[in-house]
Amino acid sequence: MMIPKIFPETMLCLMRHGAIEATKERRFVGQIDPPLSPDGRKQSEWQGRQLMNIPFSAVWCSDLKRAYETAEIVCRDRDLAIQSAPELREINLGRWDGVAMSQIREQFPDLWQARGENIGHFRPPGAESFADLQQRAVPFIRRIAARSAGNTLIITHAGVIRVLLCQVLQMPLSQLFKIHLDYGGLTIIKDINGMSRVKAVNLYPALLTTDNLI
Repeated sequence: MMIPKIFPETMLCLMRHGAIEATKERRFVGQIDPPLSPDGRKQSEWQGRQLMNIPFSAVWCSDLKRAYETAEIVCRDRDLAIQSAPELREINLGRWDGVAMSQIREQFPDLWQARGENIGHFRPPGAESFADLQQRAVPFIRRIAARSAGNTLIITHAGVIRVLLCQVLQMPLSQLFKIHLDYGGLTIIKDINGMSRVKAVNLYPALLTTDNLI
């Protein structure tokens, strides 16, 4: 089956922001806004060096602090304005945002089970589902791509990149967590002869070469 043309004559480089400060317990992190950790700043500097010879016509990022800070580091030696947008934010997790996963599992076992059974469409209280995120973020990325005259760098969040890949690859949202994305990893989507192709997923800075972009 042919993949629909989504990005006409453009290449998108989608980078997950750098690492944030870790906590002892795994927590839901959506639109809460922690800054980058020292490791996150190092990842961003490393990625910026690897991307130095790749020309970009535009740079976009989420307006959350961790994404904007990553963009500033990656692009500090480029004469490009960084454009930020709330449409590129991570999923809104409502009242679960910042809460330990173990606490939700213990206090709300029915909701925890419902989430596991329908990960793509489940909404925590006051929150978005991944389907909602896809409807918010992907059309905005399409508009960015349609306006672009060349390569575009978008620094955003794991959820945004996953729901975009699910659409391009025609994967159900129930499978989105099968896509592993590390902090600072790069995903490349390129339009070739009218077909959107995923050229790379979760590319580490040390593995990034010009050959990956051809």
